[in-house]
Amino acid sequence: MFNMGAKLEGDSWETSRLKDPKKITEKIEKNQHQLVFTFEKRKGKPVTLVGRFFMSQNEKKDILKLLKKKLGSGGTIKDEWIEIQGDKKEKIIEVLEADGWKFRKK
Repeated sequence: MFNMGAKLEGDSWETSRLKDPKKITEKIEKNQHQLVFTFEKRKGKPVTLVGRFFMSQNEKKDILKLLKKKLGSGGTIKDEWIEIQGDKKEKIIEVLEADGWKFRKK
């Protein structure tokens, strides 16, 4: 007999292959990060992305809070990236370098 589909018998399923993007397995100190920037326009509005941050969600929230306060703009966290409203690359560099961060040189 030919069967198609998933077999769902039993009480447990294998989920070890699934990755949760909010769980970071490797944590890197801030002076070892090499942050990069990207710039996008979304619905005609500029957005600056800074990343990739390999640290806990709470630490990323603290960095976002610092940037939003110093820059006077909105922002959010998406996976390992921080998104800041506006074209604020130079100001972000100033704020984060004062806090001990490093950036990839081009």
